[in-house]
Amino acid sequence: MSDPTPLPRHVLRLAEGNQRQAVPFSLEPDAGARAAVAAELGIPAVKKLRFTGRLVPQGRQDWRLMAELGATVVQDCVVTLAPVTSRIDEPVERLYAADFLDPEATEAEMPEDDVEPLPASLDLGEVMLEALALALPPYPRAEGVELGETVVTEPGAEPLTEEKAKPFAALRDAFRPKE
Repeated sequence: MSDPTPLPRHVLRLAEGNQRQAVPFSLEPDAGARAAVAAELGIPAVKKLRFTGRLVPQGRQDWRLMAELGATVVQDCVVTLAPVTSRIDEPVERLYAADFLDPEATEAEMPEDDVEPLPASLDLGEVMLEALALALPPYPRAEGVELGETVVTEPGAEPLTEEKAKPFAALRDAFRPKE
């Protein structure tokens, strides 16, 4: 049975050397595809989603992706679980290199650019999904919400607060000028 709300797909063939011209693209998933993206990312909703840019040939075999990701997403507040709406506008740039070698050593220098091996075909929907996942706010908070301090102790004991748990708090207090 096929998935009724598939993730957005837009596949381009890159390994074929015939086409060496810039390829513009624009993805604006419909409501069903945005719901599938939200489900994949584990968030309540993706209200808007746009991924536009172009693939430009680099040298004889490589390709550079230059794009803009625009999205309006709804996430749960990490404190209250209330819905938090965030606007995301991110540049996305990747280099797909034909001669990319995966570093085999335990320590290796990584190139400055986001370099990936040149695939035979590139699914721009997957690139969009990955870029959106990386751009999501990691700890969304509803406006005006602060993370409080929880203090738990046994009856009759002095609670250990975050301030008292700091290792040099006693020294700081000992050398504080007396008023």
